Amino acid sequence: MDENVISEIIIECAIKVHKTLGPGLFESVYEKALDYELRKKGLKVDKQVPIAINYENIVFEEAFKADLIVNDKVIVELKSIKNFEHVHFKQILTYLRLAKKKLGLLINFNKELLKDGLKRVVNGNIEKE
Repeated sequence: MDENVISEIIIECAIKVHKTLGPGLFESVYEKALDYELRKKGLKVDKQVPIAINYENIVFEEAFKADLIVNDKVIVELKSIKNFEHVHFKQILTYLRLAKKKLGLLINFNKELLKDGLKRVVNGNIEKE
């Protein structure tokens, strides 16, 4: 299953979670509910995934944690904030680059309509494996 198909399923599940729970809860609540919905769809979901970085030959094992990585292909960063800031896009681009992933989704559950809180972010600097 490619990243685009996976992202469609993630968005479908996120919409269901948002319609059921509504806006304004903590990110951790949405993370648990979205994890549950994605697993029901048969997807592999890893939560709070530590990502290592190498800085001057020193490896930092848990430099950051991705909220969700779905099917080892799509990083999902969950927010419950008023609006996305520029730093959120930079953050997920950095996560994608360091984790060598192509696609990320920023999902802000604190919107009346979830479509207003969904952003796809593509890493154009994937190293060929």
